[in-house]
Amino acid sequence: MRMVDLTAATWRKSSHSAQEGQCIEVSVDFRSFIPVRDSKDPQGPALVFPAAEFAAFLTALRAGEFGEV
Repeated sequence: MRMVDLTAATWRKSSHSAQEGQCIEVSVDFRSFIPVRDSKDPQGPALVFPAAEFAAFLTALRAGEFGEV
């Protein structure tokens, strides 16, 4: 497992996220991967996805492949 330094990451969450804090944050500061973290635990761990796979996930999500979210 390769460790990734995310200290310089700029995090953002969707404008559609729940007001109760039930959301994730992503950073698009990196070319080859997308880190994702829990907004309630910003000092906690982040999941890191290859950029192409994360893009495919978003495409499927927008197409409704996972049902209504």
